[in-house]
Amino acid sequence: MNLQPFLLVAAALFGVGLFGALSQQSVVMLMMGLELMLGGVILAAAAVWHHIAPASADGQVLVVVAVTVMAVEMAIGFAVVTALFRAREVDMTDEAGDLRA
Repeated sequence: MNLQPFLLVAAALFGVGLFGALSQQSVVMLMMGLELMLGGVILAAAAVWHHIAPASADGQVLVVVAVTVMAVEMAIGFAVVTALFRAREVDMTDEAGDLRA
């Protein structure tokens, strides 16, 4: 297996996610950028793990656990954003920074 294409795609995912996370003011778009960054890191880790130990299934288990954690994190994040929007009608990061009661 050639490692370079996988690392290239992982770097592209991370770069697009970083741009999205730094350039957006919407909380949802910020979370999407962070998810892309995490996806790139997980892809790179899985590719390197498979390159180092192709017969071992430990890397696959780690990827499944990491993707599950990402899904739970995203669900909790969307729940917080939804609650924030319903309580204060705030959907931008600048406005969400002021969380006084």
